Amino acid sequence: MSEAPVRVAVIVGSVREGRFGPVVADWLAGVARDHGGFDVEVVDLAEPDLPLAMPAFGTVPAAKVVAEVAKVTPRLEAADAFVVVTPEYNHSYPASLKNAIDWHRGEWAAKPVGFVSYGGISGGLRAVEHLRAVFAELHAVTIRETVSFHGAHTRFGADGVPTGEGAAVAAKALLDQLEWWARSLAEARAARPYPS
Repeated sequence: MSEAPVRVAVIVGSVREGRFGPVVADWLAGVARDHGGFDVEVVDLAEPDLPLAMPAFGTVPAAKVVAEVAKVTPRLEAADAFVVVTPEYNHSYPASLKNAIDWHRGEWAAKPVGFVSYGGISGGLRAVEHLRAVFAELHAVTIRETVSFHGAHTRFGADGVPTGEGAAVAAKALLDQLEWWARSLAEARAARPYPS
């Protein structure tokens, strides 16, 4: 009997006009579907209008805010694992991504997070290093293997697939580890509640 697929949320972190993130995320989502171990959902942070101003602790947000957050929260909660697709802006990751992370807490806990980054000469790796510290604070487990695209706009063909074989090899390594961690952590959460 085969195992149920791991539910993975591929998060498009950039909301900038003309962004390249959806190209990268669509490619990664396709690779994850072909991997065989995943049920993939793309969560594009450009779709909800998450406000930057958060309500004071203990207060209930306005109905409009609740509705926007509800476009994201159930999808993150249902996920067994995450892949964050992020560019690098000024040596870090986009504010839209930090905002979405901060609107949630328990959804990340005791779940694995992988990273696919893109950018100029650094390939977005400085953004990933900053995100590792953020997700550690939220009790998530970050995957060692990453996929990064240096000069991303020149690394993809017109078909939305990276040129060369390096990206596919890196994606397989990331996804293999992500699946292992997702299954292991799901078993652990089922056996005993994660202490918060």
